[in-house]
Amino acid sequence: MDRIELLKNKKRIVVKVGSSTLTHAETGDMNLEKMERLVRILADWSNAGKEVVLVSSGAIAVGRKTMNITNRPKEQDVKQACAAIGQCRLMMVYQKLFAEYNKVPAQVLITKMTMTNDTMRDNAKNTFRKLLEMGVIPVVNENDTVATDEIEFGDNDTLSALVAALIGADMLILLSDIDGLYTDDPKNNPKAEFIEQIDYITDDLESIAKGAGSDVGTGGMSTKIIAARIANDAGADMVITNGADMSNLRRVMNGENVGTLFLAHKNEYFHLIDYLNKEH
Repeated sequence: MDRIELLKNKKRIVVKVGSSTLTHAETGDMNLEKMERLVRILADWSNAGKEVVLVSSGAIAVGRKTMNITNRPKEQDVKQACAAIGQCRLMMVYQKLFAEYNKVPAQVLITKMTMTNDTMRDNAKNTFRKLLEMGVIPVVNENDTVATDEIEFGDNDTLSALVAALIGADMLILLSDIDGLYTDDPKNNPKAEFIEQIDYITDDLESIAKGAGSDVGTGGMSTKIIAARIANDAGADMVITNGADMSNLRRVMNGENVGTLFLAHKNEYFHLIDYLNKEH
């Protein structure tokens, strides 16, 4: 598979960035340099005529830091309060950064009900369509302030794949704290082998995936495999790459072997609602 030919003409791109990528590990404060580089690349893609959607975690992490809460809160009301505080601060920074490049962002907060309810899902789809037509860059997050354990997505890997499916994106990029998919956890096993390309997701592949490994983020490699299955079935290629270096975004779209590429294989029987009803 020629990556350059596959990726060079992508038109509608969803990029997911996690909390651990957006914040400094030492302090929990926002990593403004990374955020600025991310915004600059997305703005440049928009200038080149591509439609871009950013799925951004970080609200709870930012709110928690703002209120000097050292450990990740377990109480639902504390998490939701942190999300309300952090989402405001996060969007303030995105607004300022996108304005530097003459781009207009829009905040889109989604709950699982947004996807499961036919009317709400259609409304969300129409809103995304109009925003992209207007040249706006939607910044999406789960609405943690009102979500409950029973109706939450659990992580933004899954959310980003569902958004990609909803809007008919042809590319999904997950920025992670690891280079891509390995045969084992490379942090614990130095013999773990890097996997450059996945043609089809099998049960054996899913068993390779590991759980969350960060105090800040919520998603591990297993959630990324689930995201890949959703995106691929919906007709979008997906790449997992390391968000420590934001220039990896450009390298991915230039067709370089950066990250693990999951090839799309559009499933004619794909329906968003089927995935939402599954217990992962």
